[in-house]
Amino acid sequence: MSQQPAYSVEREIDIPVDILWAAWTDPDALVVWYHGVGHSVVPGSVLSDPVPGGLWAVAVLVPEDEFVAYFYGQYTVVAENSRLEHTLHYPESAEEFAALDFDTEYHRVVVEFESRDFRSWVKFSQYGDLPETDAIQAQAGIESYFDSLEQYLSVSQSE
Repeated sequence: MSQQPAYSVEREIDIPVDILWAAWTDPDALVVWYHGVGHSVVPGSVLSDPVPGGLWAVAVLVPEDEFVAYFYGQYTVVAENSRLEHTLHYPESAEEFAALDFDTEYHRVVVEFESRDFRSWVKFSQYGDLPETDAIQAQAGIESYFDSLEQYLSVSQSE
């Protein structure tokens, strides 16, 4: 697998790093925000057991394309408030998603976190072979996920 990411997205967010970490690891939080703006998580599809070897999974409804995007993998590195690494499998059907076959091709995702006073920095990087046009599209998608994350955090912190 390439040493350089296919793409990366990073943001600074006005939130303590422990709250940002929880948003990335708590399955109840992921249900609310882990999708692009205008999309939604398929109810009952989220798994997140943030320990090495633990599973994560999510299915995202993309209504404008009448499509469900399926993602799953295993956590490989879990360093609280600092770093998450996991595999990323892209099944093409609900049946393949339910099977959670870890022998299929996958990419590697690294999510880095850093506390910056009263703010937090987060960087999402995807590693693996990805054609340039697909990488540009995937990067735009993760930018939208980050927009959704910021909306979630602003609402959850105001409650």
